[in-house]
Amino acid sequence: MAKAESLEGIISIIVNTILFGVKMWAGIASNSIALTADAWHTLSDSLTSVALIVAVKLASQKADKEHPFGHGRWEPIGALFISFLLAVIGYNFLKDSIIRLSVRGYANFGLLAIIVTAASIIAKEAMAQYAFFIARKTKSAGVKADGWHHRSDALSSLIVLIGILFGGSFWQLDGILGIVISLVLFYAAFSIAKETIGKLLGEQPDDDLKAQIIDAARSVYSGDLGLHNFHIHDYISQKELTFHIKLDNDLSLAEGHKIATNIEKAIKEKLSLSATAHVEPLYRQKIWIDKNVPD
Repeated sequence: MAKAESLEGIISIIVNTILFGVKMWAGIASNSIALTADAWHTLSDSLTSVALIVAVKLASQKADKEHPFGHGRWEPIGALFISFLLAVIGYNFLKDSIIRLSVRGYANFGLLAIIVTAASIIAKEAMAQYAFFIARKTKSAGVKADGWHHRSDALSSLIVLIGILFGGSFWQLDGILGIVISLVLFYAAFSIAKETIGKLLGEQPDDDLKAQIIDAARSVYSGDLGLHNFHIHDYISQKELTFHIKLDNDLSLAEGHKIATNIEKAIKEKLSLSATAHVEPLYRQKIWIDKNVPD
């Protein structure tokens, strides 16, 4: 999976560098400040791709003595960095759009700029779709964030193109669309950050996953286990599941341990989750507690 994520980053750097050169050339040839600025925005995408590759490389390191659960959380840290950059780009769009509306400015380019800008939109949206595809396969928040950064560049170029085609008759359009796009980017940055922070902090499994865990447990032990208190600790490279089960008080310690171990193995085999089951007595009122024995 790490290879697919790194490949997406490498392709991104190569394509963005080529697009930067073409846009810069078109901007200089057309004497266009807006297209030149859009070229630098494209080059900034390469920075996020470098951040993604570094994060994936760090995340792929094996567990060691200091990090027994691996280094997988480097990837969501990289996603947070990219979400921050998306928010910065959204702020710049918002600021520039408001300025453009205040000075009644609009884009004005020639045929060369139209061709380059249209090609950039297609290329960047294709890269965004590729990144989203890889993200769905690898469950990578970093690649998903990189995809949104590609899309932000496509949207930026779309604003420029609309300004070219319609700005002459409706000068406010460029600024209004810029504000709308900035809000979309703020939402994308917020969504990525929220999802990533949730993984870092730890989340409860959803109802569907709980049902799968219960089914896996029942495949080992048909009695009423009363599974509860689910917690998932997502280390990206692996996930740790903890939960509680209730067993009959009359079972011996060895029997209870065997049942819990078999349930953990079943969950590992069926759901690829490293599970730890905490055993509780089914009837608490039958338990006698010696107050002289420390907990």
